[in-house]
Amino acid sequence: MIQSGELRSGKGAHDENFPVASRLIKRRHRPVILAFYEFVRVADDIADHPALAGAEKIARLDRLEASLLGNGDEPEGLRLHAVLNSRGLSTRHAQDLLSAFRQDATKLRYANWEDLIDYCSRSAMPVGRFVLDVHGEARDTWPASDALCAALQIINHLQDCAKDYHELDRVYIPLDALAASGVSVEALDDARASPALLNCLRGLVGRTSALLGESHGLEAKVSDTRLALEISVIQSLASQLLTILMVRDPLSERVHLTKAEALTTAANGSARAILRRLLRTMAPAHRYQTP
Repeated sequence: MIQSGELRSGKGAHDENFPVASRLIKRRHRPVILAFYEFVRVADDIADHPALAGAEKIARLDRLEASLLGNGDEPEGLRLHAVLNSRGLSTRHAQDLLSAFRQDATKLRYANWEDLIDYCSRSAMPVGRFVLDVHGEARDTWPASDALCAALQIINHLQDCAKDYHELDRVYIPLDALAASGVSVEALDDARASPALLNCLRGLVGRTSALLGESHGLEAKVSDTRLALEISVIQSLASQLLTILMVRDPLSERVHLTKAEALTTAANGSARAILRRLLRTMAPAHRYQTP
């Protein structure tokens, strides 16, 4: 059996919707985050591989987990195992993600929003929790991070809803939301979304926007300033993508940011975070000034 890394899709950290260990992150934290990303990327590509049967996907994910625990031969798992040991970090978050990818190998439909959020609790939330752990942040940051990561995951699902259906017969759009709008999953096969399907998708955009709103206290909660800037950038990119998804058809129109749009949005998000950080720093001095 060839190693799983040889079956990668070719997608890398620079191809993601949202930054992965960008230069905003302190240099000493980037290698461990990138090792985590490489492991997760291989696992995700295995789960999404169009030519592999479900049983082989699960077998490969099991091999990746064995390597993560130091007992296998998959390079990405062994590398992450060594990095985590050197930093005293748990394998738990990576294992939670593997649980979601195993689910991807067999589960093709999601009944409702709660079903989708349960998936996000293992496919997305562990990523944010891992980054927070790398930075030594308190666990009271987890709820806001969970909301942010779930929102990012669902944005990806909405953008790729037609692609996922065409290539994998996988539908993350909740079945009850489709039914409430009077459409079936087959509507995702059309060249252009019907008004009913657009109504369904925009309802989900609204719910995802509410999730993103739940994350807005995260930047202020984290103690690491550079991580706070990264969070603000990610939130700004997510907000812009949701704006696009509210007015465009993901079946027939571009619903991703161009590089120029992403850079502008990221710069604005970073600048706003710097300003907010400065204002919070100055506030105590103003509070104790004598009239």
